[in-house]
Amino acid sequence: MPAFVRSEATHLYSINLKRLVKSANTLLRLCGQGASELSVLLVSDQAICALNKEYRKKDKPTNVLSFPMREPDEAENSSTPLGDIVISTDTASREAKRNKTPVQERVNRLLVHGLVHLLGYDHERSDSEHARMTDKEKLLFEQLKQHERRTTMSQLAINVDHIATLRQARGIDEPDPVLAAGICELAGASGIVIHLREDRRHIQDRDVYLLKQTVKTKLNLEMGAAKEIIDIALDIKPDMVTLVPEKRQELTTEGGLNVSRQKKKLTTVINQMTKAGIPVSLFIDPDPKQVKASLEVGATFVEIHTGCYCDAPSEDGFDLYFENYDDLLKYCKKRFKSWDKPFAE
Repeated sequence: MPAFVRSEATHLYSINLKRLVKSANTLLRLCGQGASELSVLLVSDQAICALNKEYRKKDKPTNVLSFPMREPDEAENSSTPLGDIVISTDTASREAKRNKTPVQERVNRLLVHGLVHLLGYDHERSDSEHARMTDKEKLLFEQLKQHERRTTMSQLAINVDHIATLRQARGIDEPDPVLAAGICELAGASGIVIHLREDRRHIQDRDVYLLKQTVKTKLNLEMGAAKEIIDIALDIKPDMVTLVPEKRQELTTEGGLNVSRQKKKLTTVINQMTKAGIPVSLFIDPDPKQVKASLEVGATFVEIHTGCYCDAPSEDGFDLYFENYDDLLKYCKKRFKSWDKPFAE
């Protein structure tokens, strides 16, 4: 791998090193330097102050330093390493707080700045060179953001439960979740999700039977492992069922199934569904132990609860949980044979 990242910093301030490696390699490719070697070192203010004093005669900390290893006229495909970038996490953290941006984003900006220096740009030469370097940095950073946001959502299902919630609250026949499901499919949805709860607070039996007859894509029936609901699922045979925990006092599903504590019960339900030709997904918390337990009871899929990500109090928290989910999805992908047919809600 062309980019190497290591840390000697006292505090990382929630900087994700694996993500930083990906960013560095993406930037190298964007610059046409995909085969070049780049070293990135994270340090404290004290360490970067010493380097700044030795090499720039400035006895104070700075945010980033670049140390090129190639001659200006050396070819881009040279075997000589491109150079080293040193970033102070202390300064980056302060700047991120001042700018009200995530620390990871600030470090990426400093990475871009350092890399552009290694490519031969220098904002201290002249005003025109400063403008040229600024334009190059803006372009690279925007390209990096676009690359990191790019993702493939092969299928998207729409949950129409709360159309029914509104109907039940009004005590009349409208709005109708069956009609809403049809509108969603016409708009391009790849599936419809409904949750038939024991207390029937939103979706009703009538809705389930009508949706089974009218949905043209896929119908995913969320349900608790209660006999009454199991019997309905076996009767209508939806395209898949998702087993979820239910609490009477909750407003909506608050967390995942504890599969490891109810293997016998879940195995029985899954076996019933499997005999009827119905794939089963388990709604679980982002825990490898629960993924392993789901495999052991015979689940076809798992759906990961993302409450921690949604409730994160800051952008740094979002980034941290996103990386955790990314790692868990890779773990799932290696273990579920059905992973080539994702069904996202």
